Amino acid sequence: MIILGFVGALVLLVAVFPIVVVLLRNILLTAKTITPTVDAIAGVAVAGSRDLNAVKLLYTTQAGVSQTIGVVADFGGSLDILLEDA
Repeated sequence: MIILGFVGALVLLVAVFPIVVVLLRNILLTAKTITPTVDAIAGVAVAGSRDLNAVKLLYTTQAGVSQTIGVVADFGGSLDILLEDA
């Protein structure tokens, strides 16, 4: 019975151990590819964040456009009066 246990342990060692080593190696290689992917995603996220910084300018631009439209409208009304007199 003891010999059968040793044979079973030897078969287990010879058959299962290489499979476990190959699987662990593949997991390690896959884990090493995660870091460059995360770095690439981080670079894109930083660039996208820089693009979103310009959104703050839309609030000041909107106020400037409203003022410009008001000035142009006032000027247009004055121009109509001037052209009637001419």
